[in-house]
Amino acid sequence: MSGDQKPAAVALILREKASAMELLFIERARHPRDPWSGNIGLPGGRMDPRDADLRQTAERETMEEVGIDLATAVCLGRLSDVVGANLPVRVSCFVYHLLQPVQPVLSHEIHDAFWFGLEELWQPQRQVTAAVHFGGRSLEAPAIQLHPQRPVLWGITYRLLSQFRQVLMSGKQQPLPSTLPL
Repeated sequence: MSGDQKPAAVALILREKASAMELLFIERARHPRDPWSGNIGLPGGRMDPRDADLRQTAERETMEEVGIDLATAVCLGRLSDVVGANLPVRVSCFVYHLLQPVQPVLSHEIHDAFWFGLEELWQPQRQVTAAVHFGGRSLEAPAIQLHPQRPVLWGITYRLLSQFRQVLMSGKQQPLPSTLPL
């Protein structure tokens, strides 16, 4: 990893609901010092020096942001890391399957948390190119329109979900790597 890329980790959390899989998303609270202010994403954040590894970062951040203890979930593996295109960050994504129903409890960092069906996520009409704003700039980016009243899902989260979809669509029984070198 390049010395200027800060390590971070997120949790892609799945649950089964009425024979369908759903994924937990967050909408970040608006804050002038948060580069992802107001964006749709996955729970997570930067690695703390006290975290033993990036999986612990994902689990700690999930507990802090949405009050979900991932110790009771099954960790299915880890996707390949994604490097930020606009900020010097390297994000690891750990995939979890919840075995028990949970109710998110939002911290001040999170405006909302909601579940969204995986099948619905991949519908062609949801795949858009959208004008997004980042760091005072306007960009055109591939995105997913989850709901007309919400921001589009784009950036690192979009790239991680695209990777997750490729794993699912491959049809191969393949383990996700549990550890990757930074």
